[in-house]
Amino acid sequence: MIEKTTGAMAEFGTPASPNRGGPVAGLVLLYAENFRELPSVWLLDKEHMTIGRDEGTNIRMSVNAVSRVHAELSWVDGAWVLRDRGSRNGTLVDGRRIDTVELEPLNEVRIGDAILKFVDKHAEAYADYRIDGAMLHSAERRGPSAGALVGGYQIDRIVADLSRIAPTPLSVMLLGESGTGKEVVARELHRLSGRRGAFAAVNCAAIPATLIESELFGYKRGAFSGAERDKPGLIKSAHEGTLLLDEIGDMPLEAQAKLLRVLQAKEVFPLGATAPERVDVRVICATHRDLWRLQQGGAFRQDLFARLNEYQLRLPALRDRKEDVFMLVRAFLERHGRPELSPSFGFMTAALQYDWPYNVRELEACMKRCVALTEESVLGDQLLPAPVIEAMEEYGEALRAGPSPASGTLPPPATTAGPTRGAIPTDTELRSLLEQHQGNVAAVGRQLGKARMQVHRWMKRYGIHIDDFRRGS
Repeated sequence: MIEKTTGAMAEFGTPASPNRGGPVAGLVLLYAENFRELPSVWLLDKEHMTIGRDEGTNIRMSVNAVSRVHAELSWVDGAWVLRDRGSRNGTLVDGRRIDTVELEPLNEVRIGDAILKFVDKHAEAYADYRIDGAMLHSAERRGPSAGALVGGYQIDRIVADLSRIAPTPLSVMLLGESGTGKEVVARELHRLSGRRGAFAAVNCAAIPATLIESELFGYKRGAFSGAERDKPGLIKSAHEGTLLLDEIGDMPLEAQAKLLRVLQAKEVFPLGATAPERVDVRVICATHRDLWRLQQGGAFRQDLFARLNEYQLRLPALRDRKEDVFMLVRAFLERHGRPELSPSFGFMTAALQYDWPYNVRELEACMKRCVALTEESVLGDQLLPAPVIEAMEEYGEALRAGPSPASGTLPPPATTAGPTRGAIPTDTELRSLLEQHQGNVAAVGRQLGKARMQVHRWMKRYGIHIDDFRRGS
């Protein structure tokens, strides 16, 4: 029986039955070679929908390797269920061939040579954004498009927020995993702010605790042995500009107290000074750490957090916005001097299957490698680094005897009915496994019999940060 969805639940984004209104689910296009001829999203607006090449199907996909009636989607007991209809090339979910499976948010679905993402609500928001950055239906981007942030709907929404916040004096807290582009966002905030001063950035985790105060607040001649001249700190050097305090969670408590004075009194007190100095600086802080947990443990001041958290922005991990991967690939090829190169279907299949644990930074490093190694005009999947290639080892139920995904045709159907369904681990069990495997999500997934993407979803549910389990993080 389908549970009733209230109007308030619909307003706040709880998925609702297609015939009751509310947020609409859909399949967002991640990649297909003929993407220019396809919509950016197919909305699931009926309780039963067929997918295939036939004109009579509800979701018509004119894509290679798609059968006449390939699969079907049904709304059953409050969830979308995907079933393969005996298609020639099979239906894959998160890289595994399925018969029938209940879809979960961010599941990657492959229908023939179309790779898609299931979203359980607000799918219509993706409709105007093509995967190469073009805008459809005469739509315009919400935010200014001349900046360094590359992406579709999710990034456009962030840029629109930045353009409204940038001219204000609000302190901004940027949250997100390593490599999601926090410094890029901070620079965009400074650029859009119109502030006359410089942009300065400091990584609080990279400066020894004994030096961070002198680096931030500066010092006067004679303040300590070796201080032969006055030195303005980074805060003073960003006067009338913007200061990014990266990895703010690693700042020592004593320095936190002095930073609070800067924010409240708009003045800085250099080491060895007898009077404070006025300073006008806009502070942006960034962290991948759990500041709420640090506050509870006494490692981060609550009053400083309240002052820094005037506006908070969380940057999505690349695995949560894979509709941007193709656009980022194109942008990095252009940035590194090879705009004439293009990725093969096999290259994009592997790039979309991989989780990119170090996010956009890791993807850019991958593209720099490909640019350096390629001798062809088309990027083949053999150019990808080992972790990306390894993520494809079990693709299509690990039937390695079949043709490569690069060929555009999947291996013969597997004999299994679908992905293994083990018990859901508890918070403690999942943390223990991540500790055991040093943050290797793929290894945890293999032990649990689940796709890596599902492990990431559990981590998000429990508020687990992968960097806490990786060596050198």
